[in-house]
Amino acid sequence: MFLIETVWVFNSNFKLMAINKTRLDKGIKYLLYALPLMFIGPSVMYNAFINKQNVWHWLVLAIGMTLCGFAVYFMFKGVKAITDAMFQDNNPK
Repeated sequence: MFLIETVWVFNSNFKLMAINKTRLDKGIKYLLYALPLMFIGPSVMYNAFINKQNVWHWLVLAIGMTLCGFAVYFMFKGVKAITDAMFQDNNPK
């Protein structure tokens, strides 16, 4: 993934924090997986609640809830991977 890097140098003693690029890309990828699921899951659940007279109501509702659960899971993994990439110490002392 292409990321735009901005470097602000205030003085010569200023050091930039090292970021693990592969982990950051993985976190952004997880968030991109979660984005469509955040819209598809509630839409499927809404469809299940509208069609209560249908025999497939419970199955469609379970699928919608599963999609919403996967959206939350991928969001959590994405945010965790991004924070690990930013705040994890990559240089052992």
